[in-house]
Amino acid sequence: MRIGEAARASGVSAKMIRHYEEIGLVPRAGRGSNAYRDYDGADVHRLRFIRRSRDLGFSIGRIRDLLRLWSDTERSNAEVKAIASAHVAELEHRIDQLRDMARTLHHLADACDGSGRPDCPILKGLEGKQVPAASPSPGEPPG
Repeated sequence: MRIGEAARASGVSAKMIRHYEEIGLVPRAGRGSNAYRDYDGADVHRLRFIRRSRDLGFSIGRIRDLLRLWSDTERSNAEVKAIASAHVAELEHRIDQLRDMARTLHHLADACDGSGRPDCPILKGLEGKQVPAASPSPGEPPG
């Protein structure tokens, strides 16, 4: 099948298929007599594996390791688990960082009354200055 068909069948764009070939993540496709790239079912299967791995956030380097293990029938599943576990730990760390960023941005946004004045606690916070907690509006209970 041609690259467009392989792209549709695998869910990987033709541009990314070419990129993966260029960096050696997938073998270069054979060429037919018409000079078009020619892919088979095994190529599509490999591309789906890569796409799913990318969807789960694995880096190209880790995908390369997983592909090596995937094609090694003598592999140890302990090595595969170690790669997956390390990735989970990195994802959880990123989640913690994102939660910290969201808390900070909530604090900055809450400190801004949005009244149109030039004084902006959000910009002050981005400068690294301390921004006090928002005070409740008149008639609004604290907290």
